[in-house]
Amino acid sequence: MSEIYRQTWAEVNLDNLVDNYQNIKLLMGNKTIIPVIKANAYGHGDIKVMERLYKEGVRICAVSLLEEAIKIRKRFPDIIIIMLGPVLENDLKVCSSKEIDITIYNQEIYNLIINFEGKLNCQFKVDTGMSRYGIKDFDLVVRMVNTLMSKTNINLRGIYTHFATAEDNKEFYNKQVKMMQLVLSKLKKVPSMVHMSNSASILQYEKDFDFTTHVRLGISLYGSLPIVSEFKLKPVMKLYSKIVQIKKLTQGDSLGYGITYRPKKDVYIAIIPIGYADGLWKAYKRGYVEIKGKKYKIVGTICMGACFIKVNEEIKVGDIVTIFGGLISIEEMGLILKTNSYEVLTAISYRVPRVYREEKK
Repeated sequence: MSEIYRQTWAEVNLDNLVDNYQNIKLLMGNKTIIPVIKANAYGHGDIKVMERLYKEGVRICAVSLLEEAIKIRKRFPDIIIIMLGPVLENDLKVCSSKEIDITIYNQEIYNLIINFEGKLNCQFKVDTGMSRYGIKDFDLVVRMVNTLMSKTNINLRGIYTHFATAEDNKEFYNKQVKMMQLVLSKLKKVPSMVHMSNSASILQYEKDFDFTTHVRLGISLYGSLPIVSEFKLKPVMKLYSKIVQIKKLTQGDSLGYGITYRPKKDVYIAIIPIGYADGLWKAYKRGYVEIKGKKYKIVGTICMGACFIKVNEEIKVGDIVTIFGGLISIEEMGLILKTNSYEVLTAISYRVPRVYREEKK
């Protein structure tokens, strides 16, 4: 590991990652889990995450971008890599040579693939209601899939869809499930992989499906529950900083950009070297941090690389500050920011060193 000079870091517990994976694997029975490691494994570090999962026997993953897929392929020559995001005409030769599964999501990419002379591994995406990537005309889907299955140079490995409301709208969710079942029932031959469920669907409904073979495990792999559930997961990332300065402010003093905080009495202000360039949103000025097992209020305006904490005389320079992962969960932080754990985690920028904790090797 390279030298770390910053007083701000993210601890990634790979043992917790494996525990989450294994517990959900037990829930899924004989279905294969596809770990989703897009966006640098939701900020956790895609290579490190995949290296640990590889030790657990995982030989498949999903990413979003071609750049992500190429990076993973360089380290793992023998696994299936599904690219969920868009692909362009100029990308096909690269995908062919590096044996990356590309997603067929519209008429244009279908036409390019049908006329491609080399070998390609593909996944077909059906739009069952989310109206993002995928083909919505079911008769067209059936014709395309049947044609692709007959092509000797095309390995149509899988067919999938994506749920828009697995967290909170069962009626629309059920509508999407029925649409996918209808498509599958019309195919002459179904590809060997059929996958629909994201984390919310895995935890609630996937066990009831007898027609799927795989699931895509994203946010819950990293310890976050996208729904209210009794299922136990372990947080994989904790975000830390250290107090680098403490100032005593008196009545009438001002603090930070816009002087948005002015104490009405003497207070101690701790400065920690983390800000919005690191992923600590300016909107989190309403939030808290943890120091020595207690919560302390953020005050003033969060800067690009610093923020201010109202503390007491017990707190000293050098004390460790937990931003999330202790008393404050990423879910709680997301609620304060009026967003979710996905955004909290993926916002942690490259400026924050990742320190990996791993005892069960």
